[in-house]
Amino acid sequence: LCLLGFAYWLNQVAQTEPSRQDSGKRHDPDAIIDNFSAIRLNERGTPHFIMSASKMVHYSDDDSTTMEVPHLTSLSAERPAIHATAKRGIVSSKGDEVFLHENVEVLREASALQNELRKHTESLHVSPDKDWADTDRTVTVVEAHNTVQATGMEMDNRARTLKLLANVRSEHVPDKK
Repeated sequence: LCLLGFAYWLNQVAQTEPSRQDSGKRHDPDAIIDNFSAIRLNERGTPHFIMSASKMVHYSDDDSTTMEVPHLTSLSAERPAIHATAKRGIVSSKGDEVFLHENVEVLREASALQNELRKHTESLHVSPDKDWADTDRTVTVVEAHNTVQATGMEMDNRARTLKLLANVRSEHVPDKK
């Protein structure tokens, strides 16, 4: 609801100001929100996606939105929650894509059938509406006794698949008895 209200406000501000053909336009923020949080609901009215950040800044000249210490959470009644954090993030102008950068960590919570799963990379593209994430960077996946490194990853949360794209190396360390 906060995100919807913020989008409405931005739309109103953009419509009330006449467009200017100023080639020297400055890249100044038109909105700054500390401790930002927005929740997207599914068709049943329950939380589906939560986006928060310690600081969010919007720039009207190029309709860009940046976030400091973003935290994304994908929720589903059928599968464990998935959390993604980073040092900084960028939201697309339509709000349908999020680009996480620097020290990105993705955590799939444990369930009765699955162990906790952590993924580390330096850059991650997230499409919340598609339950999709991908990267072309090095990724490290850690689950229980397994550590896998690869270059590139595609994660489809709807299909519950994780595709590692190249240079895949795996290490299994069994329990010591």
